[in-house]
Amino acid sequence: MWTGQEPSWDSPFNRGSHCAKGASVRELVHSDRRLKYPMKLVNGQWERTSWEDAINGIGDKLLEIREKSGPESTYWMGSAKFSNEGTYLFRKLAALWGTNNQDHQARICHSTTVAGVANTWGYGAMTNSYNDIRNSKTMLVLGGNPAEAHPVAMQHLLEGKELNNANFIVMDPRFTRTAAHATEYVRFRSGTDIALIWGMLWHIFENGWEDKEFIAQRVYGMDEVRKEVAKYTPDEVERITGVPGEQLKRVAETFATQKPSTIIWCMGQTHHTVGTANTRASCILCLATGNIGKPGTGANIFRGHDNVQGATDIGLDVVTLPFYYGLTEGAWKHWARVWEIPYDDLVGQFSSKELMETPGIPLTRWFDSVSLPAEDVAQPDVMRSMFVQGHASNSITRIPESLKGLAGLELLVVADPHPTTWASLAVQAGRKDNTYLLPVCTQFETSGSRVASNRALQWGEQIVPPSFEQKDDYQVLYLLSKKLGLAEWMFKHIAVEGDRPVPEDILREMNRGSWSTGYCGQSPERLKAHMRNQHKFDLVTLRAPKDDPEVGGDYYGLPWPCWGKPEVRHPGTANLYSTGLHVMDGGSPFRARFGVERNGETLLAEGSYTEGSELTDGYPEFTMAVLQKLGWDRDLTPEEMSVIEEIGADMGDIGKVSWSTDLSGGIQRVVLSHGCHPYGNGKARALAWNLPDPVPVHREPIYTPRVDLVAKYPTYPDAKQFRLPNIGFSVQKAAVDKEIAKTFPIILTTGRLVEYEGGGEETRSNRWLAELQQDMFVEINPGDAAERGISDGGWVWVNGAENDVKAKVKALVTERVGKGVAFMPFHFGGWFRGEDMRANYPEGTDPYVLGESANSITTYGYDPVTGMQEPKVTLCQIAAV
Repeated sequence: MWTGQEPSWDSPFNRGSHCAKGASVRELVHSDRRLKYPMKLVNGQWERTSWEDAINGIGDKLLEIREKSGPESTYWMGSAKFSNEGTYLFRKLAALWGTNNQDHQARICHSTTVAGVANTWGYGAMTNSYNDIRNSKTMLVLGGNPAEAHPVAMQHLLEGKELNNANFIVMDPRFTRTAAHATEYVRFRSGTDIALIWGMLWHIFENGWEDKEFIAQRVYGMDEVRKEVAKYTPDEVERITGVPGEQLKRVAETFATQKPSTIIWCMGQTHHTVGTANTRASCILCLATGNIGKPGTGANIFRGHDNVQGATDIGLDVVTLPFYYGLTEGAWKHWARVWEIPYDDLVGQFSSKELMETPGIPLTRWFDSVSLPAEDVAQPDVMRSMFVQGHASNSITRIPESLKGLAGLELLVVADPHPTTWASLAVQAGRKDNTYLLPVCTQFETSGSRVASNRALQWGEQIVPPSFEQKDDYQVLYLLSKKLGLAEWMFKHIAVEGDRPVPEDILREMNRGSWSTGYCGQSPERLKAHMRNQHKFDLVTLRAPKDDPEVGGDYYGLPWPCWGKPEVRHPGTANLYSTGLHVMDGGSPFRARFGVERNGETLLAEGSYTEGSELTDGYPEFTMAVLQKLGWDRDLTPEEMSVIEEIGADMGDIGKVSWSTDLSGGIQRVVLSHGCHPYGNGKARALAWNLPDPVPVHREPIYTPRVDLVAKYPTYPDAKQFRLPNIGFSVQKAAVDKEIAKTFPIILTTGRLVEYEGGGEETRSNRWLAELQQDMFVEINPGDAAERGISDGGWVWVNGAENDVKAKVKALVTERVGKGVAFMPFHFGGWFRGEDMRANYPEGTDPYVLGESANSITTYGYDPVTGMQEPKVTLCQIAAV
């Protein structure tokens, strides 16, 4: 029994502080609204069942569907609430089942960050840390509201402002709680981030405020950016964004000249059809001003779940295997070697080798993969079944389409501490059977590691044992894989105690395969030592004293990349791309992942290298061929050479064995000993030739109020992406032709509340939090409210631009939103079109607070690079009830 809790006073991240959710987390475990037993629909009614019957029923149906429609006809929807070890098992199970149709919350969170940032400088993650923001002289928040969404992290921004006298600039369509702390607030039209950033760069280039030396040494393609930015004059930017030129010039000068400067974002930038381009533009702003690779600089990207970074890294993603290896034949062969499974046997699990190497369907489109005609779905059959473990349904846009998808599935399984809105929607969609709810533990009833936004790992021990018949994620995946005949492969190198795989063993297997990202040095033993010694790490640098016997010289949590085997004792990397440090002190250049030259121009750094490097210029990523050329192969041990030779024989050329495929760790160890970086020393890319827009350009949202701008700034052309048609261009054209903006003139944007999280089912089932925010609402400007006869606190209908949908919510009349703009939080569910759906939940499991979901109103729109949805900008109409 959890009788009480205290803050973690020694944590260098939290410093003993809690947000409302953290302070009330005991109720998450002991809430009487939790799912206590396995349940299933029988004739449309929820009935209790046993674990044995549930697993047998689920497994038999999955195998039946697989036999009939192939492995790709099952969707595996995972979770950012998994531990790293749970994530890894889920991804491994999907791989062994034979599909890339597996995904998690990062798709609707920071998938566009990962794509945009990784395609700019190598890795798609926060470059510095919350703590390092204390070193900044200028903090620019564009697309985030940390006071509400990351209140504990907000302390570091406020410390920077108060103690460092830092500029605090907030750019947001709403005057948020974060904006209330700003030294300068910039209101702009939602969906115009690129024009806004290019407007800043126009002033920076015009006045010579860019960092010319940094660009010359470490950036490729900035001249192409200059050409594009020249089009975004102050007048044009004001026409697009609504921001006056003089204000934008002031912001640009501050960011470029009062350094170090950092840019901070969350989902305000990512939730767009141009989300990948948005995050690229932010990175380019850092590159142009030299604000990367130093304390107080960088792209500080705030993640929204406690392990969304880890779940992304470990490959719960339709485009990659664990640790960003991709889906190429070489990537699959690497993991076949780690798992010690014959590669040909893995190929045999898929319908074809082509599909094995093809990205799957993003969770944003799962319902389209059920409902679209079979000829529009580029796999052997449409989706027939779905296994959901720890993901909300109401956090995905276009809920009316979800109802169609749910009606079409032959099997639905939801494994979660709560039944979630999946249970309610399943009944609403008319499902009668083949629908299961499995009661899963919270993170406090199991153990494992998780990754913070700054790439640092933390180990969590079990606090209390599970209650009733709840099982943890490891047990669920073990029982299911056993039923599906995959357990022998799954747990070949992982001990299982009873029906529970040992998480420490899972992490060790991850360490053996994760060379590409530097998850190889964070053993369970090192992580547990960090948790025992939290008090020894510096508040700002996050580093422990070098003379400490257990954690000497380490950065807290060993933020990846943490190179080499654990015995190499790499300290982790606190700030990415910092050439002012030795590699064994966490120094790193930009990753040389894009080749060595393009069109006769070098892609390797020029005259820039990390402290103490024996190579004093740019160099490619390390392979055995490069080691042999340098004569460093002589430093490998016989044991390391034996492993490399075996892999080389499999590849047909020992020279191709690289820093990321050498399972011995020898290549990384040797490279580090010469002061160099395993992934090379390249230039960041301002020009990303492989993306739809190599240099970002402004594109109007699908549903835009500015139809006058669509001809000049249209959305992306229609195309087939992720096995499905993306018809955003056609939808935008139809909206313009039908004059949708006249019927639905208000811009609708969505976001978070401090009391709730994600889809909100857990937090709305927490009586202490539910008391704080009892009604779903829409923020509306006083002018818009007056024109419509709407009173503060009164009931209104919010009418969406698609599917003839409407939502009944309370009105919050406020000047937080500008004229013609409305805001809705996305944490609510359990109502639909004004009707209370509480009766659809299993008895006693309905959350205390229900409400309309904002995503019943949101509309079509998908980023072509990632499949990200567009809930940050659409159109609506609001009327009093």
